[in-house]
Amino acid sequence: MLNTRTTSARSARGDAALWTVLAAATGYGFRDAGSASPTLDLVLPLAVLAVAVPWSRRRPGAAVALVNGLCVMGLADASTPGNAHVLSLAALSCLLGARVAEARRPLLVLAGCAAVDLATCAVLRAQPVWWFYALTVLPAALLLPWLAGRHWRGRRQLVREGWRLARGLEERQHLVAERARLTERAEIAADMHDSLGHALSLVALRAGALELSPDLTDRDRADLADLRGTIADAVEQVRETVAVLRDPPGSDTGAGLPVNDTVEELLSRAVASGVPVRWERRGASPPLSCPVERGMYRVVQEALTNATKHAPDCSISVRITHEPDRTRVSVVNAVPSAGGPAHTGAGPASGVGRGLIGLQERVTVLGGSLRTGSGSGGFHVTAVLPHRATTAARTGTPAPGPVTAPGRAAGIPGPASPTGTARRPDPGMAADSGMAPDPIGAMDPDTAPGEVLPGSAERLASVRSDARRRSALAFVAPVVAAVFLVPSAVYLAWQLTTSVLPPSRYDELTPGRPRTELAPLLPARAYPYPSGHARSAPRPPGARCEFYRSGRDLLEEVDLYRLCWSGDTLLTKDTVPAGRP
Repeated sequence: MLNTRTTSARSARGDAALWTVLAAATGYGFRDAGSASPTLDLVLPLAVLAVAVPWSRRRPGAAVALVNGLCVMGLADASTPGNAHVLSLAALSCLLGARVAEARRPLLVLAGCAAVDLATCAVLRAQPVWWFYALTVLPAALLLPWLAGRHWRGRRQLVREGWRLARGLEERQHLVAERARLTERAEIAADMHDSLGHALSLVALRAGALELSPDLTDRDRADLADLRGTIADAVEQVRETVAVLRDPPGSDTGAGLPVNDTVEELLSRAVASGVPVRWERRGASPPLSCPVERGMYRVVQEALTNATKHAPDCSISVRITHEPDRTRVSVVNAVPSAGGPAHTGAGPASGVGRGLIGLQERVTVLGGSLRTGSGSGGFHVTAVLPHRATTAARTGTPAPGPVTAPGRAAGIPGPASPTGTARRPDPGMAADSGMAPDPIGAMDPDTAPGEVLPGSAERLASVRSDARRRSALAFVAPVVAAVFLVPSAVYLAWQLTTSVLPPSRYDELTPGRPRTELAPLLPARAYPYPSGHARSAPRPPGARCEFYRSGRDLLEEVDLYRLCWSGDTLLTKDTVPAGRP
């Protein structure tokens, strides 16, 4: 409700500001007119604008037609067709294009307004200047601002759609990162099931063996049977819990983590496949818990995968250092030189950037720390793991630190959010792709970086198609208008110039002479658009009068020569001054 009131108040203030500007232009035009009527030329237009401006929000077509009526009043003026209401007409026509998405009804409104203007000139038998004004100035005030308004609307729509896609992309990235964390936790749970289930099974087996001891009483055997049943129930609950946490059937998450595989076997297979790996183990190997052992395996596996993907054929150094209370795993791959493989620093050719996100989550859950980034000697992946998992229950998942892809410098800032605040780099993007998120693409689990989601592509294609149509219309509409207006203007200029009777020839015309003798002095045709006061001037009874222009000026009104004929004989000639009688 508060938002609605705020929007209404903002709209009212905008309408008041627009009316004030248009009213100032109307007042300036009234003052410039001098002898204009205050009621018809000031009060009535201000009242019409007070109605048309609010209408421009709900009924913009009706508002344009209403203001066009003020311009029609100018066409009915005998002194000049021009008035300040053309500015109001252009402003409301621009709002019509900006507030109405479709083009058919606004074009019908504009065509109707132009037809009313031309019909007014025809009914009033307006002079050529009035016709020229109605054929050029008024259509331009209707069409060109409308095209500008449509362009403005299309641009705003394109910007809004772009920001909407950017917000959707940001949400998708957070969802992908959260999914990677949950997937890694499910894998950790599965590893715990493998180790804990095995240990519980051994305990149940020992309990079953004790039941057969001949030294036990019946009560002891019953207690051992209950203990063995409780352990069996615990194993079954662990299995059910892990089954719920794991991915749905058919997913391949964690497929690269064999249960009984070791780091040495992993590195041996890498060397056998041709990967240039050098590795060493320092310190006495302590007894590690199963989750920590699997975490160390996971660190080495992910680092080798990224190194072979982003920096193939470059040397890789793996070092495992056992300290009294923790184990440090360090993997360093050399950065390719210039002109090296195309994958260098460009992120993976495919994938969604979940590897280092999950790795970060696994190490954090175990109570360790993970650091990735470029340094001396190449790209470093360093994990510090305790010999026993020490992580306490957490209320939330902390955001992992910035990580980068091999061969790319760390510390690149993340993209700004739509609100303008800086956002820390998303681990999935920085880790596996090493590139800023594409505002058009989407980091979906089934979509590669830079690829456009089908829904986003369809929306973006629709917006772009609308923008192209508006641009084409903005180019074609003036051309079409010129095709219709230029011939009219040329024909009007031809009529004005071929009906000119020079003053020197006018002086040679003598009343009482036949038309055949005066024909060489007369223009090719009479002037067809004399003013009303020129037509109403007194004439000889039964005479037929023709009018001719005294000059070739097309932009200003000139004196008219009136020749009255009786049959083919010139009876009188006189001059009708330009302007009002």
